[in-house]
Amino acid sequence: MDNKHYKPRICDTLLQKKLRTSGAVLITGPKWCGKTWTGLNAANSVIYMQDTDKRASYLKMAQTVPSMLLKGEKPRLIDEWQTATVLWDAVRFAVDQNPAKGQFILTGSVVVDDSDDTGQIEHTGTGRISSLRMRPMSLFESGESNGTVSLKSLFDGKTDITSTSSLTIEDLAYAICRGGWPAAMGMDRDDALEVVFDYYDALAERDTSSVDKSQKDPDRVRSIMRSLARNISTMTTDKTIIGDVKANDISMSDKTLEIYLRALRRLYVIEDIKAWQPSLRSKTGIRTSDKRQFVDPSIAVAALGISHAAILEDFCYFGFLFESLCSRDLRIYSESIRGTIKHYHDNNNLEADLIISLNDGRWAAVDVKLGSREIEEGAEHLKKLAANINTEKFPAPSFLMVLTGGEFAYRREDGVLIVPVGCLRD
Repeated sequence: MDNKHYKPRICDTLLQKKLRTSGAVLITGPKWCGKTWTGLNAANSVIYMQDTDKRASYLKMAQTVPSMLLKGEKPRLIDEWQTATVLWDAVRFAVDQNPAKGQFILTGSVVVDDSDDTGQIEHTGTGRISSLRMRPMSLFESGESNGTVSLKSLFDGKTDITSTSSLTIEDLAYAICRGGWPAAMGMDRDDALEVVFDYYDALAERDTSSVDKSQKDPDRVRSIMRSLARNISTMTTDKTIIGDVKANDISMSDKTLEIYLRALRRLYVIEDIKAWQPSLRSKTGIRTSDKRQFVDPSIAVAALGISHAAILEDFCYFGFLFESLCSRDLRIYSESIRGTIKHYHDNNNLEADLIISLNDGRWAAVDVKLGSREIEEGAEHLKKLAANINTEKFPAPSFLMVLTGGEFAYRREDGVLIVPVGCLRD
């Protein structure tokens, strides 16, 4: 479809590949991350299930003859399909009847759960409907990273890198506060900072309640998200979060916290990082707790109501937010090469902030350091971790990287790569 103002996304290539190999593709991710625009860029017709003028008639049609909603030039985009969950089975059946590839694109901002009344899916769609995860834009997609260092190339052994990032510390603080929301791109700088606050308010006031038709207290939502924001990029426990909430004179039980966290996960707002468990030479215990993260660091900024000027005055917290920014970007870059990210932390306090793990077994360890003074510390941590890997049972790392907020990309004499986030791409 005509989409003149579309800004290319890394997942465009993945979507085209999935359309060539599947009858339908489901694009999931948080609201406002650009799913509809990406779907429109690949579609030849569209139906907006949340169109207020037509929604009632669409829902009636879905209850009686859902196949009518699928009629249109292919690929056909069904935006926010979960508005009428029967459409999932209608698409699956249509693909069964016609094995042609690339017939439908579905977008969804909510995880549909069959355990409550929002989900009425009869079949999973395995083999017919492929999935694609979207997130807010990475620095490369927004044009702020120059993309001179490719993650794929590093895994392919091309590690003799030299490059320079133009992003300053002030630029990074601003990018964290603005976030990767497509709606904020191209706006006046001050206006762009307001986009995430609108998103945050909508989460607290409406979205967390509508996701499972269960009323949530907006003050509780805000209090939980403030606690998550204060503990971003850490392995803080649910007990700590409950303590934070109670300190604000809001009652909270373990069960209530889980209900609220589950709603935020179903909205793709929370995206914690799981622990990595390799084969080690020593008998060191590995901590298995998830590391707390939002899908975009700007959500933490909005939850705490702070400005980019305030971040620059607190370099300790700035470092945690910077790690969150790097986690978002590495998720996006790694998924384009069939990878995931995890974290490593053992009982001797040896850690790697991020582990990039590819589906073919290759992996790389990354330590995130905002300032150049910390590079040496990060490199030593990575080398100690690599030395502790039992390479008789587990592959050696493809590379070790210190991901920084600095200026220069280069390979050290010991082989550790120093890469500014303003140079990185998929």
